[in-house]
Amino acid sequence: MKSRIATLMVHTSPLEQAGMGDAGGMNVYVIENSIKMANAGVEVDIFTRADKSGLADAVQIANGVTVHHLEAGPIGALTKEELPSQIGALTSAFMEHQRGKPNDFYDIIHSHYWISGQLGWMISERTGVPLVHTMHTMARVKNRALAEGDVPEPLIRALGEEQIVQNSKALIANTDAEAASLVSLYGADTDRVKVVTPGVDLQRFTPGHGKASARNILDIASDAIMLMFVGRIQPHKGPEVLVRAIAELVARAPHLRSKLALVIMGGASGTGINEPDRLAKLATFLGVADLIHFKEPVSRSELADWYRASDLVCVPSYSESFGLVALEAQACGTPVIASAVGGLRTAVSDGISGILVDGHDPKAWASVVSRLIAEPQRRVLLSMGALDHAKKFGWENTARQTLDVYDWVLSKPKSNPLWVAQ
Repeated sequence: MKSRIATLMVHTSPLEQAGMGDAGGMNVYVIENSIKMANAGVEVDIFTRADKSGLADAVQIANGVTVHHLEAGPIGALTKEELPSQIGALTSAFMEHQRGKPNDFYDIIHSHYWISGQLGWMISERTGVPLVHTMHTMARVKNRALAEGDVPEPLIRALGEEQIVQNSKALIANTDAEAASLVSLYGADTDRVKVVTPGVDLQRFTPGHGKASARNILDIASDAIMLMFVGRIQPHKGPEVLVRAIAELVARAPHLRSKLALVIMGGASGTGINEPDRLAKLATFLGVADLIHFKEPVSRSELADWYRASDLVCVPSYSESFGLVALEAQACGTPVIASAVGGLRTAVSDGISGILVDGHDPKAWASVVSRLIAEPQRRVLLSMGALDHAKKFGWENTARQTLDVYDWVLSKPKSNPLWVAQ
């Protein structure tokens, strides 16, 4: 009989466009990993909150992978700050879905992000099914590295994450650095913390037919010097660093203005709901509005062409659990400039596939960009290194390691359920 996994990600749906609202790398992670686990013979049911009326109860996105919509709270979008109040309603909705099934219908509950972890904890206690949790981001890590003007994560989140750490049978960290944070900041049991590195779709994100072809498809000038930011537009992701770096760069080298372009691809998110407008006004104030191009997120296939068309992809995050954008860009052969924080130290091989920058000083970022613009041969070497580095990561490996964690959990004694199926 096939194993069944209940995957919880209630604050955002895997069906949403990544780069908008609360949909980001976690959405990609859950979809890709679920599909690869299903290919290995596991049934994966993904549970998310229905945030609009008329949604189908269940949507199959791949063979063995189904998204289920749980109705809880008022119809409509709720912020991440409002969602914790719906944990009871979400638990009730899940248990209604479970009605008529045995408590052990699912072998593992795997929650993603702290709100889903709270839900997973409630369900695990009622059914006795062990809980595995992946944080993706952590309040205490984010609050140690806030962008200027950003809002700290609330105490309720840090306390909620602490409860999840205490009640999960296993915690999956993206990197050794994240594993260390779980232990040092949350008191996690080292035996229960397992490192599973995310992957990249190496069939979709490839060099393709090269930069010239991608630029021809996207109608981008062949001689443009194009930098790119991909992600949700919020202070924590650091797009302001790039806007200010561009201003610094053209002040130092005015001759670059005619060719330089920064594409900021993404949508407003979280505390950055007004961030696109603010960045546009900042660009105008700094005199570089003509060099900054805002673009809505695109499909995964089109995104690959944008990576290929770029000279450099920039990831100036203040903290990052991993940084899938960096890995996707490198798989397309594009070097990455990234902050030397968190999982980006793993996603980018400093000096080999890209450059890691200490801090978020726009002058430092401008200096790195300027040197790489002036050294096309070095960019070629970094491009080759990027391809080699990205090849080390694949979703098949991520899925296999995740299944190993499940097997480890299932080898331990199970808890008795508080709820008996009717």
